[in-house]
Amino acid sequence: MDRIKDYAERVYGFAVRHTYSREEADELSQEILLTAVRELPKLKDEGRFEPWLWGVARNVTRAFRRAAGKKRAVYLYDVPEEALAEDGEDGDGEVYGFLRAKVAYLPKIYRDVIILHYYDGLSTRAISEKLHIPEGTVTWRLAEARKKIKGGFKSMNETALRPVHLSLSLYGSCNYDGKLRPFPTAFFDDALSQNILCCSYEKPRTVGELAELCGVPAYYVEDRVENLLSREAMVEAGKGRYQTGFVIRSDKHGIYYRENAEKALLPVADGLISALKDVTRQALQIDFYKAEKDENSLFYLFSALAFSYAGEKCNPLPFPRFKKRFDGYMWSYIGSIETHGAKWMGIGVEKNSNGASRGSYSHTVFNGIGGTAQRSMMYDNYVNVCEDILKSGKTEDLYSLDNAVNEGYIVKRADGSLFVTTPAFTMEQTQRFREIAVKSLMPLMPAYAECVCSFVEGYKKLFPAHLHDDVDRLCYSLFVGMLADVIEYGQKAGKVAPPSGNRFVDILQQFK
Repeated sequence: MDRIKDYAERVYGFAVRHTYSREEADELSQEILLTAVRELPKLKDEGRFEPWLWGVARNVTRAFRRAAGKKRAVYLYDVPEEALAEDGEDGDGEVYGFLRAKVAYLPKIYRDVIILHYYDGLSTRAISEKLHIPEGTVTWRLAEARKKIKGGFKSMNETALRPVHLSLSLYGSCNYDGKLRPFPTAFFDDALSQNILCCSYEKPRTVGELAELCGVPAYYVEDRVENLLSREAMVEAGKGRYQTGFVIRSDKHGIYYRENAEKALLPVADGLISALKDVTRQALQIDFYKAEKDENSLFYLFSALAFSYAGEKCNPLPFPRFKKRFDGYMWSYIGSIETHGAKWMGIGVEKNSNGASRGSYSHTVFNGIGGTAQRSMMYDNYVNVCEDILKSGKTEDLYSLDNAVNEGYIVKRADGSLFVTTPAFTMEQTQRFREIAVKSLMPLMPAYAECVCSFVEGYKKLFPAHLHDDVDRLCYSLFVGMLADVIEYGQKAGKVAPPSGNRFVDILQQFK
């Protein structure tokens, strides 16, 4: 029973993705959990609990959707003959079905008065009393609804029925495990929610406009919008008009970046490369755990780490504080529309500070620098196991060890020894490296900052004005991120060798 309770939020997320309204999601999730409680005694192998639970969820969902689909068809698509007669139609079955579908596309404010007036036979005064709105408003909405039914959607927008895939993630300070505590994005990773977000990104949209753009009846859109508002992925820009509440990267950002970033940095690129080589030469004299990486591989790590330290002192760009979200954490969403390799910005930095666990090391990953490989940030328990091995060559946390091995953070060698694949600094070594980095890069930072600010001035103009805080935070990260363009320039000019061997750029650092 306790195990089922632990999965309640994930089951609700599953229900959201497989239904068309908040009410249906509530009903379906309850049905799944009740069925699981009832059937749990039949489970023979406790180790198979999770696949068994999702099997129950799929079976319950199939039955639920069949029943829910029938109910929706009766209420939301049935329009009385009188409503059709006012359009001058003859009640032909094909036309009747077409007009019923058009009613389904109406936003709720129009659909409600049409159904109450024609289906329930209520007068405008009775509708006024029922909905608590002026009778004149009812009359106006009826007239507008008739116009919309009459006109229909003569030509669907080109985006309709051609869904866009949106990749979603978070940045900021948060702590999710993806299972018992799923990322907030898990509650709107369905195609319709994603397309609503894309369609309302550049400017606010009404539910009716979103229904037309997405090619989906308005009542589906309304439920999705309500969910997106509750998850703070959308904002109400004006009465009945909604807009995406976070940055979505697209081709236009990538094209602008590709055409302007390297050009903006040319005045300082050669000097920065020389300085970074000097940082590497000095840092190699530190007796730290190198994870058997060669000098060339460490150049990429030292460059990224040095820039991050210089950025702490010299970054002139603003960084607005994150606001506290509905779950108590400080973060923001970020989205990306899949493209064919359009480059949008440089280095991405992820850090697990690991402040709430038994360990004393953090893990930082730098992705997107000079053709190096992508790597995910470690979970707390992986970091702690790596620390155990660095200190004693072994760990008692065998479960986390197996997972860390599977992810490639640790290697089990033929002789049974354990090898951590990520370089590591003690606190003293980090301080020594920081001093080297700041001393070598500081003289070049004012000129570099001027180049970055010049680029950012034009880059910011590509984003919707209401996202100014998110845009400022993204541009702040470009101070370190544009190092990737300096390195790329150096590679093309033959001044920097391409990455070799283990191509991950990450580091473990002791913090206490």
